[in-house]
Amino acid sequence: MLNEQVNKEFYSAYLYLSFANYFVEQGLNGFANWYQVQAQEERDHAMLFVKYLQNNDEPVVYEAISKPDGTWTQSLEVLEAGLAHEKYVTGSIHEIYHAAAEEKDYRTIQFLDWFVKEQGEEETNAADLIKKMTLFGSDAKGLYLLDQELATRVYAAPSLVL
Repeated sequence: MLNEQVNKEFYSAYLYLSFANYFVEQGLNGFANWYQVQAQEERDHAMLFVKYLQNNDEPVVYEAISKPDGTWTQSLEVLEAGLAHEKYVTGSIHEIYHAAAEEKDYRTIQFLDWFVKEQGEEETNAADLIKKMTLFGSDAKGLYLLDQELATRVYAAPSLVL
């Protein structure tokens, strides 16, 4: 399950890069920046799982990363797809957590605690972005200001230490 999560995290990065490309095409470089940073975070999440597996002498198996499917016609659709994807990832983390608890694998539970918290933040950020887009996105000046706000997001490395 941990190996499968590696692939899911890399897919998340790939998906968010496709979102960033959509926003570049729309001339919304701030939104593109937000998703480029998000993609970098997801890549690092995958690498945390890889390092955890390595630290526990478990083989790491890389699978093919599927092409993100989705053609969006509106920016709000992209944001909603992002929230839906974060909920999917949260469910996946919860499934692994449940399996680790059944196996009394306390080391993995402790490792996953950080991801449970992180997914809460990810869902909140995605939902907040939808709220802001709903409030301000239909007004050109509001959309401009929101895009400028999102352009200021910078990458911060994960705080989890293995």
